[in-house]
Amino acid sequence: MEHLILPHGGYRKLKSFQLARLIYDITVIFCEHYINKKSQTIDQMVQAARSGVQNIAEGSQTSSTSKKSEIFLTNVARASLEELKLDYEDYLRHNDKPQLSPNEPVLKRFKMLRCITIEQFRSWVHEEHRSNPINKSDSLAANGALSLLNLCCYLLDKQITRLAEKFENEGGFAERLYRVRTASRSKNN
Repeated sequence: MEHLILPHGGYRKLKSFQLARLIYDITVIFCEHYINKKSQTIDQMVQAARSGVQNIAEGSQTSSTSKKSEIFLTNVARASLEELKLDYEDYLRHNDKPQLSPNEPVLKRFKMLRCITIEQFRSWVHEEHRSNPINKSDSLAANGALSLLNLCCYLLDKQITRLAEKFENEGGFAERLYRVRTASRSKNN
């Protein structure tokens, strides 16, 4: 028999959530170190990063009774992280720092590390700067964050597509409620 309330939550296991949380941590530290304390950019970047994390979690929690809300909130997370990408790109452009292509050796080394903690990220920035001082820490951090953001946005795009297909094929809470009630009535008659 179909259950009315489906399993929900589980967002901590999602790679998109894990990446978004790492991006949030990186962004907080990046802003503390490299953005002028008087700039509104700090609040904008931190809030965009936070929104990515929080909306993935909230969408996952609402999934048991509203697939529509899950899709909507996951898309809000995706949009917030896109906004954050633009902030990092703006930082690089306004500070005459290079935005590295994904094929740059320094970013290839970064991707091979598959960072999952802020400590791993810091270590990568430190090592790359130490081995080649022309690579400035702020530029490395911004480019590393952009690399993670690109991956996270890709995963969220896939997640949204999957959620939409599932909703299209299975319906949402109202359809499930109808099916459960109909099955229950048939069983009792």
